[in-house]
Amino acid sequence: MAFPPQFLEELRTRLALSDVVGKRLRLIRAGREYKAPCPFHNEKSPSFYVNDQKGFFHCFGCGAHGDIIGFVMRHDNLAFPEAVEALAGEAGLPVPRATEEDKQRYERRKTLHDLVEQAARWFEQQLYAPAGRAGLEYFQRRGLDTDGMARFRLGFAPGDSGALRSQLLKQGFSEEDMVTAGLLKRPEDGRTPYSFFRNRVIFPVTDRRGRVVAFGGRILEGDGPKYVNTADTPLFHKGTLLYGLSRARQAAADGKPVIVAEGYMDVIALVRAGFEGAVAPLGTALTETQVQELWKLIPDAEKVPFLCFDGDNAGRRAAWRAVERILPHLAPGHSARVAFLPEGEDPDSLIRLHGPRAMQEVLGEAIPLSEAVWRMETEGKPTDTPESKAAVKAALDSRVGQIADRDVQIFYRTEMRRRGSAARAPSPPHRTAACPGVLSLIHTCRARREDQ
Repeated sequence: MAFPPQFLEELRTRLALSDVVGKRLRLIRAGREYKAPCPFHNEKSPSFYVNDQKGFFHCFGCGAHGDIIGFVMRHDNLAFPEAVEALAGEAGLPVPRATEEDKQRYERRKTLHDLVEQAARWFEQQLYAPAGRAGLEYFQRRGLDTDGMARFRLGFAPGDSGALRSQLLKQGFSEEDMVTAGLLKRPEDGRTPYSFFRNRVIFPVTDRRGRVVAFGGRILEGDGPKYVNTADTPLFHKGTLLYGLSRARQAAADGKPVIVAEGYMDVIALVRAGFEGAVAPLGTALTETQVQELWKLIPDAEKVPFLCFDGDNAGRRAAWRAVERILPHLAPGHSARVAFLPEGEDPDSLIRLHGPRAMQEVLGEAIPLSEAVWRMETEGKPTDTPESKAAVKAALDSRVGQIADRDVQIFYRTEMRRRGSAARAPSPPHRTAACPGVLSLIHTCRARREDQ
């Protein structure tokens, strides 16, 4: 029985190997992996390891090795079709049947994956070539050493618009595939396609399984937008992926916070500071699909992702847009918190100047979504007349009415009424905190610098 290759790929992506194995064995956390006594041979000390990020199991005792389908086949004594159908049931996926067109489409995607991977390697090499000197110096100025650049597979696209094309043609890839993968752009007048990324530092974007599928590029000098990203391709849809997603999956499984930042360098700075659950949208505002991805990352219903924004007016506007996107999809256990950085700082600058502790305090001061909704509709709006108060109430009612889940909506309405009552009550005497935190010290230092 044949199954469409893309269905099998989706099955492996949809189910975490540790979840499937954990239903059959008692797994013990071992760093980024899990371990257990091997079910395929008798042993007392665990030598059987499960790695979710790589998607395979391996026994160092008997050599058993394979992916999620191979494990179920071997453990449950099932044939391949039976194992696939069992896993499809666990994943809630209907089982399709492969057609010749499905097979051809899969082979096409495999070719594109190979092509994009080779392009990523070439960009990495160019960073250390004479043409990449400006890119190398840029990353060094941003505090990255060779190991850091290698960890994130950073690269450089030289100004030569034909260099990448020539290199990939030598490796046997077609020009048409390079255009399809977003590496080349074809002029409207029919001339030879040219490199889409030129004179830019390169940030590879990976899918959920850690495979490079697209790129982001930051210009260093000359005309053009500051950042450009690969357009949608058969491998990549910018509204569904997040930069850093594959790494964040493992971090979230390890109990680390999921943090949504605004840019590539912010994610890199956060990960290097120990916040490995950091992700970022890809040149667009946070989409509903990306929000759903965030919730899938976090196994603990009591934990929520942090939406981290700059503390200026633009950052607040971006935060409110993100809240608007999330609000209709709120459900029990599915929410978020909004964190604002000190004005003039982003995660990269904050961590470089003040260390991870300052970032931890930013997360500690994050506000719940209910507080964010209240601020959206009340900050800067008059409430000194019955009419203005009624206008604020109507705006809050309208905003809360967007929540589809009835129970969550009811609790939000109760919370907005409580805040409205508290806002009308006399304010308690202001009390100064006994011990200022890291962020308070940052503000104090900045004020002293401005006074000097």
